[in-house]
Amino acid sequence: MGGAVADSRDPVTGDTTTSRSTAPLDNASRDTAPRDSAPRNSAPRDIACPDSVPRDSASRSTAPRDMTARGETGACGDTGVFRAAGVCREAEVSWDVAVSAYLRHLATERDRSPETVRAYRADLAHLRGYAQDVGLDGPAGVDLGVLRGWLAGMRAHGAAATTLARRASVARGFSAFAARQGWLAADVAERLAGPRRPASLPTVLTAAQAWELLAAGQSAAGQSAIVVRDDAVLELLYATATRVSELCGLDIDDVDDERRLVRVRGKGGRERAVPFGVPAQRALRNWLAAGRPTLAVAGSGRALFLGVRGRRLDPRTVRRILAARTATADGIGPISPHGIRHSAATHLLAGGADLRSVQEFLGHASPATTQIYTHVTPQRLRAAFEQSHPRA
Repeated sequence: MGGAVADSRDPVTGDTTTSRSTAPLDNASRDTAPRDSAPRNSAPRDIACPDSVPRDSASRSTAPRDMTARGETGACGDTGVFRAAGVCREAEVSWDVAVSAYLRHLATERDRSPETVRAYRADLAHLRGYAQDVGLDGPAGVDLGVLRGWLAGMRAHGAAATTLARRASVARGFSAFAARQGWLAADVAERLAGPRRPASLPTVLTAAQAWELLAAGQSAAGQSAIVVRDDAVLELLYATATRVSELCGLDIDDVDDERRLVRVRGKGGRERAVPFGVPAQRALRNWLAAGRPTLAVAGSGRALFLGVRGRRLDPRTVRRILAARTATADGIGPISPHGIRHSAATHLLAGGADLRSVQEFLGHASPATTQIYTHVTPQRLRAAFEQSHPRA
């Protein structure tokens, strides 16, 4: 077919000239490249950016769709991926940008608790320190070998298996997120394996020891607001088997004194109503009437438990309260707030509660988690044997 003829006017002389295009009339791109030719650049064709040319252009990348570099929101240009000469490459983002984006993703999209986000931040800071020690200034250079070296170094320095397993899990989550954003060429931690978590159980109090621990304070009229608070904290901690972070996050409005229920916000934002007994009710009433008004300040808000400066009670303070109380109780060794939670669950099972009820009480999403946190006491096993076995 013949070329297209076009008239043009010289802007200086005003003369009209006629020019003929050398491109075929039916070539939409109007260039000298053949219709089936892709734009030439120095990058491999299998990572051509899908939006590096106009959508209606005849000059398109022939790379397979599943090989193009795409981020979570679509084309590479939408996610901050570095682009040069129309080619998508791994984004040269800094550690600060990548980690901040991931932590924001955990908090807003995955609804992780502030404590979980704080733990992830610490673990990723440790990974960043190791990566920088081996010469990597950004996450783009991290690969499976680097991650395995990171875990091996911690193991050589005596890190616990639980720590290694947790940090391996953090690395897998961060790697998957970074790969979706285009900051890594692939999910480099997909095959990263951590050690199996040991099936160890925390220290557990007997029912008699728990009774003695709670009776050691026995706040009476005239005692300081701090002692009154400590009694209420320990009574409610054992009565409800809450996590220490859940206990410190309680507000006054979460307590239903009439029905003896407390509304607890657990992991993942899940709420549950947990009952408590008369001793805990008595300690809470004493605290709200005689203790809290003494410590409350303008910024206390509706927090149930307060520190000495009138702010919301911190989990570290609860650990100090428990350590001081166990030091004064005879025959009771050191125990953590989680040990109190585990003790309460064990005592519930020993008293005849079924596993499903204990799961709801503890706020576990899966019964398998409850089985890890609880165990059958030898006395209960003996009683079941003598009652049920024909040759007991």
